[in-house]
Amino acid sequence: MLPASALRTLGAEIAAFLLAASCAGCDEPGRLLCPSCHDRLAPTPQRGMTPGGLPVHAALRYEGVAARCIRRLKGEGETQLARPLGSALAIVLAPVLSSSTWIVPVPTARSAFRRRGYRVPDMLIRRAGHTPQRVLSLVARPADQRGLGVRERTLNVRGAMRARRAGRGAEAILVDDVVTTGATLDEAARALRAAGFRVNAAVALAATPRRAGFEGDSSGTHRRHDESHQ
Repeated sequence: MLPASALRTLGAEIAAFLLAASCAGCDEPGRLLCPSCHDRLAPTPQRGMTPGGLPVHAALRYEGVAARCIRRLKGEGETQLARPLGSALAIVLAPVLSSSTWIVPVPTARSAFRRRGYRVPDMLIRRAGHTPQRVLSLVARPADQRGLGVRERTLNVRGAMRARRAGRGAEAILVDDVVTTGATLDEAARALRAAGFRVNAAVALAATPRRAGFEGDSSGTHRRHDESHQ
C-alpha cells in the first residue's frame, strides 16, 4: 500500500489533470466529455458507397462534436474518448457480422503509429467489443490525401496495401475511423480480395458530410446476428 504522502501526491496530480481537462466537444472545463456532448455521440447511421461500389456503413457524420472528439483521439492522445466512440461504432458494426467474419482495420502508417503509440481503427474495434484482425499492411507510403479529389485519391493509394495471409474464401469487413471519398477502403478491399478474402462491406466510425452518396441508414437493411467473430 502506498504511504499517505504518496497518496496525497497522486490525488493532487489526478485533481490537476481533471482541472486541466476540457470537454472534447465544447471545451467545458473539468471533464473530458460533458453529458450533453456525450449524448451527441449517439449514432446516426449513414449508408453510402465507395467509388468501387463497396457498401459503407458509418455511425456518425464527421462534423460538430463527433469531429472534434475524433480529432482529439487522433491528434491529442485522448484515448479515453475511444470508449464512447467505440460504442457508436458497435451499433453499425454488429449487424453486418457473422460468427466467422474477419474484422480487418485499415492499416495505420508507421509514422502515425510512432507519433501516437496506438492504431486508431484497432482501438475503436476493441472498444466496440471485438478483436481486430491485422491482416493488411502498407507497402507504399501514399501522399497526403487532403485536398485531393476522388480520382486523385484513388490513384494516390493504388497498390499501397498488401494482405499478410491468405483468406481462403473467408468473409471480411473493413473498418476505418473516417471515410471521405472511400478510395482508401477500395484499396484495402482490393488487397484483401487479391489474397482470397470476400469483402462485402466496410464500416466507418464517421463519414464526412461532403462525401456524396451518404444518407440516413435503415435498420431493416442490415443482416443481424447474435454472435460476432472474436
